[in-house]
Amino acid sequence: MIEPDFLQATRTSYDAVATEYTEYARTDLANKPLDRAQLAAFAEFVGSAHAGTGSVADVGCGTGRITAHLRELGLDVFGIDLSPGMIAVARREHPDLRFEVGSMTDLDLPDGSLAGLVAWYSIIHVPVEQLPGVFAEFHRVLAPGGRLLLAFQVGDEPLRLTEAFGRAVSLDFHRRRPERIAGLVTDAGLTMHAQMIREPDPGEGVRPTQHAYLSARKPLPAQDD
Repeated sequence: MIEPDFLQATRTSYDAVATEYTEYARTDLANKPLDRAQLAAFAEFVGSAHAGTGSVADVGCGTGRITAHLRELGLDVFGIDLSPGMIAVARREHPDLRFEVGSMTDLDLPDGSLAGLVAWYSIIHVPVEQLPGVFAEFHRVLAPGGRLLLAFQVGDEPLRLTEAFGRAVSLDFHRRRPERIAGLVTDAGLTMHAQMIREPDPGEGVRPTQHAYLSARKPLPAQDD
């Protein structure tokens, strides 16, 4: 099967900047209390529903900072990322955690195997026509009652980067409308639970925009009367 161009471009670009990105993002979460609150709520929902019996995937984990934070919140979590360079850094930075190279378009996970799945600013590189397939994969790998948490920038126009940290890249950052993403998540068979939008923090990003957080749940099987 021929790999889509956006996967090749995303992998190559993040391989190129993996080391520099690590230092750039190292303390990012410490300065974002609303982000930490979203992750804490997700961890509580997963823990209460599955009582520590299911694992959580951080899909598009990059260098593993969110994976490590979720582990600190008590979750059995592992990371998946398209970029071998990012995974190498994640394994070096967090040797006690599991990280795997993989794509959210075709997750190498059994059906219903996850108590939760986080895609933290990782659907932003996926073209809109590929999103239904991605969300179908998320639905497939989540167990009944499993939780999904998405984070992404809000907007209509994509941002194209050809240079980052002094290196050549080819990255499209797709801004999304929360109502559009919520609709696609629902179409994939998940039930929306909560949505939040925040304003950009000072100096955040090349082209500051609002940020969205969407929480959803895979329905439990219907009970016979």
